[in-house]
Amino acid sequence: MYSVNIHEAKTHLSRLVDRAAKGQSFMIAKSGKPIVKVIAIDTPAAGEMRRVGFMAGQFSVPDDVDRMADEEIGKLFGGDA
Repeated sequence: MYSVNIHEAKTHLSRLVDRAAKGQSFMIAKSGKPIVKVIAIDTPAAGEMRRVGFMAGQFSVPDDVDRMADEEIGKLFGGDA
């Protein structure tokens, strides 16, 4: 892992971030003393991402879910339900 001083990091931030994103982490130093480490964020591979539906079969949705409380909502807005 290599180290850069703060001035270099400010001057070349975009280039350094691109390198870190490709897996080449680095440290930023102040007065020669490392103060932070910059690494890429781990992201799951495309096949490993959890998608909607991960709770399939764990609960059920009633068939009339879109009509539930029609009467009460109608009364709130002054209509006949």
